[in-house]
Amino acid sequence: MTLMRFDPFRELDRLAEQALHTGARALRSMPMEALRRGDEFLIFLDLPGVLPDDVDVTVERNVVSIRATRAPQRQEGDEVIVDERPYGQFARQLFLGENLDPGRLSADLENGVLNLRIPVSEQSKPRRVPLGGQPTATTADTSGAGASDTANQQSTEQSTTV
Repeated sequence: MTLMRFDPFRELDRLAEQALHTGARALRSMPMEALRRGDEFLIFLDLPGVLPDDVDVTVERNVVSIRATRAPQRQEGDEVIVDERPYGQFARQLFLGENLDPGRLSADLENGVLNLRIPVSEQSKPRRVPLGGQPTATTADTSGAGASDTANQQSTEQSTTV
């Protein structure tokens, strides 16, 4: 698995917020889309109105932590008529699988969307394994059946040895 889709602690926090503070979760959400494209994972997090200096992305082992802050636009003396925009601290953690390379993670904030690129580690990429030590066919045995039987026996021995 490459991205942990279920975090029991986050789920517990979400349920507690829903039970205790109806609507509070919607104000603190950081909607995410994650997908694999070729040899990298792309993660998109919505952070509308957040400035690049107010976003903090850290990596520790296989955990990516994202924190963002958005302050209200009001100033001293403003009369607030409606205030439905979420502001304050936003946070999210992503648990990466062992097949990803967090050391080469890159992040960019563009049009209110935080883009994370996490490449698949070289060890996890599929690679072709050459067959070593397989004897080459010889023409010393002129009887067709003997050569075929020997080749089948060598092929069976190869598959059980690997």
